Amino acid sequence: MTTAEAVQEERRAFPRWKTLKTVRILFNAGASSFNGIVRNMSEGGAKVILESSIGLPDDVELVFEDGTAKPGKVVRRTLTEIGVAFELVPSKSAAALD
Repeated sequence: MTTAEAVQEERRAFPRWKTLKTVRILFNAGASSFNGIVRNMSEGGAKVILESSIGLPDDVELVFEDGTAKPGKVVRRTLTEIGVAFELVPSKSAAALD
C-alpha cells in the first residue's frame, strides 16, 4: 500500500469490501436509469463503474440485484466511475427518541 492509499483509507468512516454486483442507478424520480457494476462498497457508500457518468445528477438511488434500494449522493466522479455516499436513514427506534 502506498502512502497516498493509506491516507485515503484512514479518511473512510466505514471499511470497504470488494464486490462485483450489478446495480441500477435511478434518478429523476425513477424515470431515468443507468446500469452499473459495484466494485467495492461499505455501509456508507459504493464505487460504481458505468459506461458514462455524463448526465447523471448528484442525487441517485442504487437498486441492487436483490431489490435493496439505497438513496445516495454522488461525491466523486470520473467519466466512467462514481463514488456514492449512502444517505443514512435513521432507524425507527432512533426516530422515536426525538
